[in-house]
Amino acid sequence: MTDYVTVSADAPQGRTGAIKLWGREAFDGMHKAGRLAAETLDMLVPHMVPGVSTAEINRLIHQFIVERGGVPATLGYRGYAHSTCISINHVVCHGIPSEKTLKAGDIVNVDVTPIVDGWHGDTSRMYLIGDVPLKARKLVEVTYECLMLGIEQAKPGNHMGDVAHAIQQHAEKHRYGVVRDFCGHGLGLLFH
Repeated sequence: MTDYVTVSADAPQGRTGAIKLWGREAFDGMHKAGRLAAETLDMLVPHMVPGVSTAEINRLIHQFIVERGGVPATLGYRGYAHSTCISINHVVCHGIPSEKTLKAGDIVNVDVTPIVDGWHGDTSRMYLIGDVPLKARKLVEVTYECLMLGIEQAKPGNHMGDVAHAIQQHAEKHRYGVVRDFCGHGLGLLFH
């Protein structure tokens, strides 16, 4: 562990097995957590360049979240010693920050989950480092399109299966597949 890490023993763990339907009174907390998550990913844009280590990206994320009153949910979660997960190229998700540096041509997913007033804002973003090969760029474009199509299906009367179907159909139309072991991000009082 590096010296800037302060582990939060208060980070909630576990799951209930049921999807909680929240009322308007919960939206403010969700909004604050989601906003800090989005601002964290926005802050990274100028730092996502060749030569920066994933450990440095982790440090920047930790500092940004803590300075704004948040707590990185991953830090201390089941013994995890980092404030983010950073996945490069063929790593699907949950990559561990290290001294490995980014290279031109990398595609990088950064996953953050700040806790604000007990609410978790769990999200991630893809970054293209320098000049990225067409095949990798196409993957990022199609996955973004899948996200937008999934969001279109997240509406009253629809089921999670409608969201998943829209995503899978678009991915397969472009000769990609979906990773069935992981299913996304969200907002809530529990982490995962």
